[in-house]
Parts: sequence; C-alpha cells; structure tokens
Amino acid sequence: MSDGNDYVKLRETFNEDAERYDRARPRYPLRMFDDLAVAGVALGARVLEIGCGTGQATVPLAERGYRIVAVELGTDMAAVARRNLAAFDSVEVVTAAFEEWPLPSEPFDVVFSATAFHWVDPAVRVSKSADALRLGGLLATVGTRHIAGGTWTEAFFVEVQKCYERFDPATPPGLRLEAARDIPEDDRELTSSGRFGPASFYRYEWELPYSTADYLDLLLTYSGHRALPDGQQSALLNSIARLIDENYGGRVVKRYLTELRLAERVQ
Repeated sequence: MSDGNDYVKLRETFNEDAERYDRARPRYPLRMFDDLAVAGVALGARVLEIGCGTGQATVPLAERGYRIVAVELGTDMAAVARRNLAAFDSVEVVTAAFEEWPLPSEPFDVVFSATAFHWVDPAVRVSKSADALRLGGLLATVGTRHIAGGTWTEAFFVEVQKCYERFDPATPPGLRLEAARDIPEDDRELTSSGRFGPASFYRYEWELPYSTADYLDLLLTYSGHRALPDGQQSALLNSIARLIDENYGGRVVKRYLTELRLAERVQ
C-alpha cells in the first residue's frame, strides 16, 4: 500500500461515477451465494456487509432471505444501492466508513465483504469484523482477480501491456497475468489475529466477453485508471481501443477468478 493519503484517494474514486460502476462492473457467480448456505449460513441470518458499492452482491444475498445491514463509504454508491435494493424490506444501507461506524449491540451471524475488504484500514478490519460477529459467526470475504486465459483473446492481455508501459509509468515491465493455480489461498491475516480459525476457500473461474466500448467502460471503474492524469488516461484508453479494434475484431474475453474465503470467529 502506498502512502495513506494516496490510499484514501484511491478508494474514494469509486464514488465518482457510481452509475458507471453499477453498469460496468461484473457481478458474482451465483453459485457463490449458494455455497454460503452450504457452509451453514441459515435463512434469515443477520449479515453485515462492508462496502456494498451499488449492491451487486447485496441483491443476491437479499434474494436468499438474509437480513442485511450494508455499510458503504460513498454517498452516490449508497444511493444507487438503495435504488437497487428498494424491493427488499430486510436490507438497510448505511452511508459511513466501516472504520468509524459504531457497531450495534446485537452481533451479526455473518460479516460479508465483496471486493472491498482490502480497502478497509488493515489496522482495524479484522478486529472490528470479529467484534461485529457472534462467537462462531463467519467472516466471508470475496476477492476477484483477472487471471490468465480468455478463450481466443488471451494474447491481447500480453500485447496490451505495451500500452500500459507506454502511458502509465508505474506499470512494471513485462507484467503477466497469473494462472489461478499459481495464486495461493491466504488466511494469515485472519489466523494471526487469534480471533478467527483457519479459513475455508471456494473458488470459481469464469469468463466475460466485452466489446471495445464495454471494456473501456470497465477500465474506468478501476481506481488506478481513474487516478491517471486526464491526458495519460485518454492516451492509454485510445491505444487499448485501437488494439482491440484492429487486432481482435472489437471484442475481447476476460477470465476471472472469484474466491470466497470463510473463517469462523473463535475468540
């Protein structure tokens, strides 16, 4: 993590265009939500969601009958989440930073965070999650990684690195995507706290096709792309668009690894 101010600025970029984020960000494999039930998260369980964004994971949770308090830092993101969740009386969206939000007196059965846990201050995210849970409750964190693969456009993700190396000086030279098998399962942060037992991991590999316009839309939801100076950002996106249009017929396929990590509060 870079300097604290840079970190705060980056996590706040998601709120700059909540409608784009809601439109362009990929959803989550539905099987993941079914696996929560298999792991023992019962119908009607009380769930605290950290960083719900626009509700992309909250909606499937609500559809499965969970009672949810969703805490979201961004005011615009929270507003879109409330719109997307208007049909569910069992969901409350709170606009607040999780680090500063006062925990209610009644503990939760599950603390859930989809692609947001790493944005919470590492000094408090594990301990406060444990404090929010009943003994025996589950911390469920979801991470999504872009991995090697992508059907017939895998070569695109090698070629596109030249665009990044040219227009984003922070890009490490020769950067390549990892295969899912090379990404380790990691629960050290949880077990070293003494508050959680060893984690269980559920992994899902899947692909999404993108047109050139859709892919650029997606890139503009990533904090690193949004944080680039306007001139660099435009040049980078234009070069990526040319590469997709000229070499790949205006269409690429991106391969994802989504990982659900479940750990029980033991102390």
